Amino acid sequence: MKQSVFTIQSNERLTESVCKMVLAGDTSAITAAGQFVNIQLKGFFLRRPISVCDYDENTLTILYKIVGKGTEAMSKMKAPHKLDILTGLGNGYDTSKGGDKPLLIGGGVGVPPMYRLAKNLLAEGKKPIVILGFNTKDEIFYAEEFKALGAEVHIATADGSVGTKGFVTDVVKTIPDYTYFYTCGPEPMLKALSAATKTSGQLSFEERMGCGFGACMGCSCKTKYGNKRICKDGPVLVKEEIIW
Repeated sequence: MKQSVFTIQSNERLTESVCKMVLAGDTSAITAAGQFVNIQLKGFFLRRPISVCDYDENTLTILYKIVGKGTEAMSKMKAPHKLDILTGLGNGYDTSKGGDKPLLIGGGVGVPPMYRLAKNLLAEGKKPIVILGFNTKDEIFYAEEFKALGAEVHIATADGSVGTKGFVTDVVKTIPDYTYFYTCGPEPMLKALSAATKTSGQLSFEERMGCGFGACMGCSCKTKYGNKRICKDGPVLVKEEIIW
């Protein structure tokens, strides 16, 4: 974990409620797709945990949904506003387990960490299949960015306005030969995928957090190996260890 000051380079809306922020700063503590950062906002007691969408040596990209006063305040920030950010939080995904043809499944704000994961897997010579789930076409974001990487992309919308009508699990049923799966999204989606998938996989949990680094025990999850802290021992857990 590292505490640094980042400078906003850009902050734009992708949809009515989802924004993309690019920040300049020290990203050396970020070592894996699926990790997250914790952002301090002036006037708010708790930091805001946001998953990492992408990063390089000097910049950090996050995609976030406006769901409350904190993220609403973030959406109004402009360059060159500075933010105090904890980086390198969480364990991230283990790409060595994925095999040649892994599924990457993102639901809503669970989509962003799948982007860096797809980049990493493609760089390893693997052929990820990306499944993105949204309620309606107006909520879709980053589908074209995944396609630009060279990944195979499928979209599910609950109302059927784009792609498969239904949920990401409906798309999973149509893909018979995947080797593993990685996912991030709301807990009902993760639970459904755990039951619907035929292989092992890694699931990243979205959870309200107090500290973000394991001190407060406020985001514990039951596993076969005892309680695990989503922020410190996760947010990525293996399918077989989770007790639903």
